[in-house]
Amino acid sequence: MSQNTSVGNANFKLNYKRTFLVGLAFFLICLFWGVYDAIVALTLTNKFGLSQTWSGLILALDNIFALFMLPIFGTLSDKSKGPLAKRWGKRTPFVMIGTIVAVICFVGMFAIDTAQIAILDDLQDQNTVAQNLWNSDVVVDNPFYQDEDNALSTIINWFDTNTEQNVPDGFNTTLERGTVQQLFDQSVSQVDFYSLTPKDGELFTEIVVPMRNAMAKQLTSENSTYLVWFVITLLLALISMATFRSPAVALMPAVTIKPLRSKANAIINIMGTLGGAMVLAFGMVFDTSSPYNALMSYLPYVFVVSGIMLVALFVFKLTINEPKLVEEMEEISQKFGLDKVEEEIQNQTEQTRGVKIPKAKLASLLLLMASIFFWFFGYNAITSKFSVYATNVLQTNFNLALIVAQISALIAFLPAGMLASKIGRKTTILGGIVLLAVCFFLGNFVTSKSGWIMFVLFALAGVAWASINCNSLPMVVELATGADVGKYTGWYYFASMAAQSITPIFSGFLMDQIGMKGVLFPYGAFFVALSFVTMLFVRHGDSKVMPKDVLDALGDAD
Repeated sequence: MSQNTSVGNANFKLNYKRTFLVGLAFFLICLFWGVYDAIVALTLTNKFGLSQTWSGLILALDNIFALFMLPIFGTLSDKSKGPLAKRWGKRTPFVMIGTIVAVICFVGMFAIDTAQIAILDDLQDQNTVAQNLWNSDVVVDNPFYQDEDNALSTIINWFDTNTEQNVPDGFNTTLERGTVQQLFDQSVSQVDFYSLTPKDGELFTEIVVPMRNAMAKQLTSENSTYLVWFVITLLLALISMATFRSPAVALMPAVTIKPLRSKANAIINIMGTLGGAMVLAFGMVFDTSSPYNALMSYLPYVFVVSGIMLVALFVFKLTINEPKLVEEMEEISQKFGLDKVEEEIQNQTEQTRGVKIPKAKLASLLLLMASIFFWFFGYNAITSKFSVYATNVLQTNFNLALIVAQISALIAFLPAGMLASKIGRKTTILGGIVLLAVCFFLGNFVTSKSGWIMFVLFALAGVAWASINCNSLPMVVELATGADVGKYTGWYYFASMAAQSITPIFSGFLMDQIGMKGVLFPYGAFFVALSFVTMLFVRHGDSKVMPKDVLDALGDAD
């Protein structure tokens, strides 16, 4: 496979092998975030008993840090001039040191998680503690039991099937205050609720899961030492990752001549997708998403992924000589006058600097920013909480569903770009919004017995997200003058990251108040649908430009 790009009389060819090796830095970043998104939320709720609000706040920290740390460390890498920078390059030291520290912290987090599990295992053997927790926390505060008719009939059906004694007379014909509580007082003394499995359906979801979380909550409230250390170690890991994310992304343009950067960026995106998919595949191997394994130790899983990160880092350092590659890139640029072409473009764009955007375009820009905020607000709520939802509500494998979504999105990027060239970016985005909102709306009706439907919905959601994501940044850039492209790109990422910082907290709060099942997917559907309203009134930024080839389409969809 080869891709040539011509500038003047020169014909340039992308070095795929080298670009894939450069992409290892982004590959290991996506390995980390894949694990982070998959199991940190489960750890916080299942092992430490945190509410969805508090777990959402912790999950949002990476985006909060990114808002101010990514520009800082990107600038620091630009200005690096010390001995390490001369020997290894401006970006490579950040990648090396940041990855090693992040891996150490990551393993430490789940060593603490394993210690917490050992205490929970001891606590589960105390039947009296379980009964007290059930009476005080689970029944009284669980929204499931506020509908006494539903709760009573569900409990009675299970009681008849799983206990030797019959339900006391009158329990299934009359509803008296305290009836549900009395029935559970009797059943707790007769049945070990921990014998319930996901096969027991709603009773597993509404009995075992809340009891387990209530026990974890009590344990953490009595001794929060492990939680404190877990959060401290997590913060150090997030800071470490934030120190080299921008330098890693900046490495590709630093070693690639300008005419080939779009194609090279496509390779980087593919490497990131491979990293995310690999994490999900290992999650399936270790069965991290099984409801049976809600209290499993994730340490072996994290060891394997961390080992792959270190191997990728070793290969990256062994094969990528940043100072040499930067020097080669600069020599080629000077030889063929690429810098002069860039200077001419820069001179032209400088003439537009400071020119005020017309009011009509400004209105479109603000509406576009609102749309970006709303669809990330809905989409990220689903992706950040789906592991908990799939495990505790659907009792299904969330890893496979997310792999399906990633693959379908990757396949759909090029068709989405082509479709936009025929019908326009705005129309393509609006179609993607409708499809995504419908998928999220229908997701609320999927149960543990029809969990396979979720794979279909996630495949369609991947197509919808590709249609939106492939065309939204180009619309923003289309509104910019030449000198302001960087600023407008910054606004795009600010809107998306601000949404991703807030929505895990807000959605978690609503789930605590109303219940996960009735909130997560309707929440996502509502905010995605809201982005349709704001997007409908965007009047500028559309353009029908056909991608040159597959890699151009993927490269422009970053």
